[in-house]
Amino acid sequence: MTADSSRLSAAFAPASYAEASSSASSARAEDPFPDTSSSRSAAPLGSAVASPNGEPASGRIATQAVESSRESGNHGAGVVLTLPTPRARAQRRFVIGDGVRAFRRQHFPGVVDAEWNDWKWQLRNRVRELGMLERMLVLSDDERSAVRSLGDRLPVGITPYYASLLNRVEPESGLRKTMVPVAQEFSFTKGEEADPLHEDGDMPVEGLVHRYPDRVLFLVTSFCAVYCRYCTRSRLVGKTGEYHFNQAQFQKAIDYIAAHPEIRDVLISGGDPLTMGDDRLEWLLRSLRNIPHVEFVRIGSKVPASLPQRITPEFVRMLRRYHPLWMSVHFMHPDEITPEVAQACGRLADAGIPLGSQTVLTAGVNDDPAIMKRLMHGLLKIRVRPYYIYQCDPIPGSAHFRTPVEKGLEIIEALRGHTTGYAVPSFVIDAPGGGGKIPLAPSYVVGREGDDLLIRNYAGETYRYPDPVGGPSKVAVEAAPATS
Repeated sequence: MTADSSRLSAAFAPASYAEASSSASSARAEDPFPDTSSSRSAAPLGSAVASPNGEPASGRIATQAVESSRESGNHGAGVVLTLPTPRARAQRRFVIGDGVRAFRRQHFPGVVDAEWNDWKWQLRNRVRELGMLERMLVLSDDERSAVRSLGDRLPVGITPYYASLLNRVEPESGLRKTMVPVAQEFSFTKGEEADPLHEDGDMPVEGLVHRYPDRVLFLVTSFCAVYCRYCTRSRLVGKTGEYHFNQAQFQKAIDYIAAHPEIRDVLISGGDPLTMGDDRLEWLLRSLRNIPHVEFVRIGSKVPASLPQRITPEFVRMLRRYHPLWMSVHFMHPDEITPEVAQACGRLADAGIPLGSQTVLTAGVNDDPAIMKRLMHGLLKIRVRPYYIYQCDPIPGSAHFRTPVEKGLEIIEALRGHTTGYAVPSFVIDAPGGGGKIPLAPSYVVGREGDDLLIRNYAGETYRYPDPVGGPSKVAVEAAPATS
C-alpha cells in the first residue's frame, strides 16, 4: 500500500468509539455514530453513550467530572469544570443559552457542559423514538399515530440541542412542525414525486448531479443531524437505499470532476456533509482543491443551526485551509437564532467563509411576512446573508407544507423597500422535472407610455423612466432568467 493510499484509507476508517459499526444490516441512515447494539435502541434520556471500552463517548475526563459532580450533589447545573486537556478547554469555549440550559437540566440532568457541547454526544443521543419524544413533548394523537406508522419512511431524528428549541405543548408551532411527523404525511396529492427535481436522471456518476454547465452537486452522505419533514431528498436521507456513500463512490465522482474541465464549482451536500468526521471531510476538500479547474467549493448544511456544537475551533481551522470555501446554511425560523448558533456562524465567518441562508417556505412555519422579516434580520445580525427562499418541493405527503406561490411573492413584496436590500433573498422554484432554479419576483413594471417606462416603487407609487423603445435594452416583465 502506498503512503497516499494509506492516508486515504485512514481518512475513511471509523473513529474508535464513534463509528464502530454493527454487523447487522439496517434500512436506516448511514449514521456516522451508529448504535453498536443490534437493537439500535436509543440511549435513555440523560445518559452518556458508552464506547466499546465502556467509557462515555465524550471521554474519560468528562466521566470523572460527571461523577465528581454527582457525588457533590450538583447534577450539572452551572458547573464550571477544570479539565486540563485541549479538547476539554475547547468544550468550555461554547456558549449555552439560558433556555437550552434549563431544558438540559430537566431532560438530561446528569449531563455536564463538556458532554453537552460534544457534537458526537449530541448525535449519539438524538431523539429518535416515540418514548423519547413523549418525555420531551406533549404529543397530539395525530403526532403519536404518525410516529408509530413511519415504517421505512423518513425517520425522526432531533439533536438534544435542537429539541430544546421546540414548543413542548403546541403541535402547530413553527419548528415543531418541521421535526415531528403528522398523519398528513401519508396523504399523497397530484404532482408529487419521490424525486421531484429528477436529480437521479442527471447523475453521470452515482451521487454526482451534473445539471448546470459549470457546476455539480456532490452528494456525500444520507445522514443528517436532524430530519426535516419537508426534505426534498427524503427518498434517500435517513436510509441506506441504492446510494453507497463510501470511498470508492467518492473517488469515481472526483475522477469525473477532474475529467471535465468545464466544472468550476462544486457544491457538497447530502444529507448533511458536516456530520462527517474532520478527516473524511478534509480528504474530500483536499481532493477537490487538487483539481486545477475547480475554482471554489460550497458546502450545504443545516448543522450550524441544528448542531452548532459541531463548529469547533479545530474544525474551523481545518476548513480555512481550503479557501475559497462558501457555505449555504439552512434556516427556517427566528427561533433558530440562538447564542449557540451566533457563536457557530461567527466562527465560520471569522475564518473567512461567506455564509448564505437557504429557507424553505412552509405553511404554518414561516409563511408570514413578519416572521420572515424577523428571520432575515436575525440572520444578518449573525453574519449570514439571506440568499434563497425556496418554494416547497412536491415530495410525497408534502401538501400540508406547501403554500400558494403567491405567498412567496407576497413575502418578497413585504421585504423589498421595507427593509435593507441585504435582507431580501431571491424567491425561487426548483422546477419539477429537472428544470433548475427559476427566480420569481413581484413585477415593478407597470407598462409604457411612449418613450417612458412606467414603474412602481415598494409603496405602490408610479414613476416614469425615460426609455426610448429603440434603446439597447429590453425589459423582462415577468421573470428573470434561471440562476443557481
